[in-house]
Amino acid sequence: MRARRVALFGGTFDPPHRGHVAALVAAARTGRFDRIEVVVAGDPYYKGPGVAPAELRLAMARAAFEGLALVEVSDREIVRRGPSYSVDTVRELLADADAVDLVVGADLATQLDGWHEAEALRELVEVGVVPRPGAAAVVPAGWRGYVIEMEPVDLSSTFIRELASAERLEDFLPADVIPLYVGSRG
Repeated sequence: MRARRVALFGGTFDPPHRGHVAALVAAARTGRFDRIEVVVAGDPYYKGPGVAPAELRLAMARAAFEGLALVEVSDREIVRRGPSYSVDTVRELLADADAVDLVVGADLATQLDGWHEAEALRELVEVGVVPRPGAAAVVPAGWRGYVIEMEPVDLSSTFIRELASAERLEDFLPADVIPLYVGSRG
């Protein structure tokens, strides 16, 4: 069945954390979407070496998000070889949806003009901006969009990867993600 409106929430998810969960819950609460597709980047060209394997990041994303309302976790960027570009994923989603909204954190919203085929992406989507500490939650000039109301969560995957020990992971990661993440760190 064709979806009216799909939200695309993409990322590396290395690892997926409680801030991602809060953003997805807030996006679902807007009532704008028939489905929220969480897309795990297969080849996050902008991250460089050291990123966990795609299959592990996919397993962690499924553990973190699959029970959330409207959310489906997708491997479409893992299956599609080569660099993971949001514009390609949006084009794929538009084959089965009337509209696609790109949901991004306020920190990433300011970078949209530098994304691959930004001009085409600007024409294809509306942008839902999720508040982030230290970044103004605004839709960038020249883009159509809106702010998704939620309390900003001061958390990042980088912070979690830099933790000296695993003893506080339950404060930052969904419970089902912890054994996958800890197991991957040896």
